Amino acid sequence: MIRKIIAIAVLGTMTISCVSSKVHKELENKYSRLKKDNRGLSDDLAEFKKTSEEQKEALDKLIADYEALKEKEASLRNEHEGTQKQYDNLKQSYDALETNSSKAIATNSQKNRELLAQLEDKEKRLLAEKNRLEKLEKDLASRSARVNELEGLIAAKDAKMNKLKTALSKALTDFEGKGLTVEQRNGKVYVSMENKLLFKSGSWAVGVTGKQAVKQLGTVLAKNPDISILIEGHTDDDPYNGTGQLKGNWDLSTKRATSIVTILRENKKIDPQNLTAAGRGEFAPVADNKTMKGKSKNRRIEVILTPKLDEVTKLLNTI
Repeated sequence: MIRKIIAIAVLGTMTISCVSSKVHKELENKYSRLKKDNRGLSDDLAEFKKTSEEQKEALDKLIADYEALKEKEASLRNEHEGTQKQYDNLKQSYDALETNSSKAIATNSQKNRELLAQLEDKEKRLLAEKNRLEKLEKDLASRSARVNELEGLIAAKDAKMNKLKTALSKALTDFEGKGLTVEQRNGKVYVSMENKLLFKSGSWAVGVTGKQAVKQLGTVLAKNPDISILIEGHTDDDPYNGTGQLKGNWDLSTKRATSIVTILRENKKIDPQNLTAAGRGEFAPVADNKTMKGKSKNRRIEVILTPKLDEVTKLLNTI
């Protein structure tokens, strides 16, 4: 019995041993599979966590974008409301303009016609003024040219009178200091000869020395045919007490001037048309008649030489 039991025990042990080994093997295999599955699940979990974090970041960004869009939507709504108000105001203004457009257009059209008429009038006046200014400029240029020509003629006349004065001074040098002077004033040459060089008291007959001076004067004048020659006789204020055809100082001064003309006319090269004789009596003194020296200076013949100004006068008439 014991043997039977022992045999049964041994058989049971062996059976148990065989079963346990098989189970163990299966458990190990199952453990390996579970371990492998666990590693796969761990990897999946890590991947899931990573994906979850990325999704969370994307979600946070979407939330931020959403909030920004909400703010922008609110801003756009405000702008829309403002634009709508502006549109309503413009529409009201447009409606008002459209209502009054015909009247406004008519009024503006009338104003435009008036402005155009004013503009045309101003353009006409500006054109007329422009034409007037152009004409004035041409006239001014022409006058300026004539003035320049006139100045040239006057300068030439002055130069000629300077030359004449020099020639007379040289020709009459022997008589200067004897009552004869040669001066140039105001574009004219004055040859003054006191009576002591020419006449005796109360006489109009020219003495020998005086005649010589007048002839030398004539020699120079004959070389200047474009000079006007005025001979003026002057006296002091003493009354003329002579007898005969003379009735006073005026007659005496005129007669003395004529005597000088007569001597000058002996020179045939002097054109008689250039000669003029005049008497001024005592009415153009150069000194005080209260002294004998003054009276002597006033008793004189003045030969006034003037350039002929025909060309100058002609130019002046065109300026």
